Amino acid sequence: MILVDKPYLSDFLKQTLADHKLPVIATAVSAEMGLPANTTLVTENDAVTRLTGADATKIYTVSENSIGWIAEYLKGTELPEKVSLFKNKATFRSLIQPLYPDFFFQEIAADQLDSLNFASLPKPFIIKPTVGFFSMGVHKVHTLEEWEDTKAAICAELQQGAELYPEAVLNSASMILEECIEGDEFAVDAYFDSNGEPVITNILHHVFSSESDVSDRVYLSSKKIIEENLLPFTAFLNSIGELAQIRNFPMHVEVRRTAAGTICPIEINPLRFGGWCTTADMTWFAYGFNPYLYYFQQQRPNWNEILKQKQDKLYSVIVLDNSSGIEGEQIASFDYAALLAGFAKPLELRRIDYREYPVFGFLFAETDVNDQSELEYILKSDLREYVTPIG
Repeated sequence: MILVDKPYLSDFLKQTLADHKLPVIATAVSAEMGLPANTTLVTENDAVTRLTGADATKIYTVSENSIGWIAEYLKGTELPEKVSLFKNKATFRSLIQPLYPDFFFQEIAADQLDSLNFASLPKPFIIKPTVGFFSMGVHKVHTLEEWEDTKAAICAELQQGAELYPEAVLNSASMILEECIEGDEFAVDAYFDSNGEPVITNILHHVFSSESDVSDRVYLSSKKIIEENLLPFTAFLNSIGELAQIRNFPMHVEVRRTAAGTICPIEINPLRFGGWCTTADMTWFAYGFNPYLYYFQQQRPNWNEILKQKQDKLYSVIVLDNSSGIEGEQIASFDYAALLAGFAKPLELRRIDYREYPVFGFLFAETDVNDQSELEYILKSDLREYVTPIG
């Protein structure tokens, strides 16, 4: 059973719902999401009955906006508590503290940032909303001068985020400070099956333009990335599953892996794969299997077979966040054709209303491993070259 919600539902997922008769909960918002006419809908009452029965139905949420629905309608189950374990970053750090006893983190009310003893904090550190989404309010701080600028930036970003996302998705009431986690960053789509065993459906390397970059611009997946990380990441997820005691539970996991191989989680997003229908849909374009169906049908990808012909390819999710410095309402147009011309093999372009959300769209691309210049360029671009301002 699927909960659909704003901000986005891809055509690929819509077609999956219709073709495979996956039941969609008929919420008020679902009627606004452009579902195909032959989508199987179930009423909220029927959904609650099925989701609270002895043989509990599997659930997948397209958007974290649906967390509020789960908290309200499924409060008689353990699901809201399991969601909160991961969505609240302070609660999550407490959950995994037995695995990382020396890791520094501190939760603080947002209105108390000015009274924080900066000298006592490990530097550099990361600050972000305790309940957050899409890198909003996330900053890396090295110096006292940066700290002063960061506090002002956080206020502006969280005010914008409050206008875009409900409180269950982005809450500016408290922040969490954490020591910086060293190593390469990865995003992992996975689900825990009915036996509580983790199944990984994709692994992506999150690359950055600089040491201070915390944006979501480029994620890469490849034969090498998956083969080098599949076993250790599965073992890591086993440890998380034992602590959280979860079954039939999809998630999008962000971790760092050190040069020595140590895996430390950044955060885990519950009941969904990558946001905005990104990483799961890219799995289909890159590797030819549908992770939504794999979750509901309890299938495991045969990576040995899937990766046989993929040794020379990189597959990317490119987040076209508005880093131009020009507000969306001041932009007359974005040149998507020029953007596409810079890629040898674009697989899918998804345009987003940049006046409503601070993102121009999402691009999936296939790149030859021996020529990554197109990825290096877009990683460092502020996208102003594609923007025509009003006036």
